[in-house]
Amino acid sequence: MNISSQRPYREVLDRLRACGLRPTRQRLGLARLLFAGSDRHVTAEGLHSEAIAADVPVSLATIYNTLHQFTEVGLLREVVVDATRSYFDTHTADHHHFFNEKSGLLIDIPDADVVISQLPPTPEGTKIHRVDVIVRIVD
Repeated sequence: MNISSQRPYREVLDRLRACGLRPTRQRLGLARLLFAGSDRHVTAEGLHSEAIAADVPVSLATIYNTLHQFTEVGLLREVVVDATRSYFDTHTADHHHFFNEKSGLLIDIPDADVVISQLPPTPEGTKIHRVDVIVRIVD
């Protein structure tokens, strides 16, 4: 049995290493909070509150940096709902979202449930990387 299989953070440790990220104590703690359980959407502030409650000593600035690092390596997907609010999604496959403007709740919409019949031509020298649809709802 190797040493990493004996560690309680084995799964997130392996995940970080596979992405080329050094598994610091803070990254391990945040990854464990993010990836334990089912897919979800988090804000930096919400994750900071979870980290404090779980005794993971980390600043809000470190939370932001870590979320962006995880996004850059494909562990998370950033969903920008407006100029002042971003969510980080642990479900990174193609899909879309409902966004409740009153509650702030973000809900997944399967990719196959959104049909886009035509997109405009892209500017010269560019190509479409991904199409994100956010359907804004209210109660």
